[in-house]
Amino acid sequence: MTPEQLITQQLEQLEAVMREHHLWQSTPPAGGALESREPFCLDTLEPLQWLQWVLIPRMHALIAAKHPLPQNFAVAPYYEIALVPDQPGIAPLLLTLRQLDALLTDAAH
Repeated sequence: MTPEQLITQQLEQLEAVMREHHLWQSTPPAGGALESREPFCLDTLEPLQWLQWVLIPRMHALIAAKHPLPQNFAVAPYYEIALVPDQPGIAPLLLTLRQLDALLTDAAH
């Protein structure tokens, strides 16, 4: 499997974990929430919203367009701090994010 295929598979796993643990939203954020210039859209989105409405679609778009994937990229450290660790579903979510980070690190080399 190519790095892009592995990353796509991991993005699908991330979505599945979020859906399984009811962390996936059925409606998008309001108005200009996706137009933030802050990292992780800190000023306009909740952390889980950023995964769903920014990271997953943008990564799929990069792969589909055959653009270079981000380098020196890791989201798990932010989520380890930003999320309440005992919230249901957070442990498998963090594991999935760590695996995604590892794949992105491997793809960059």
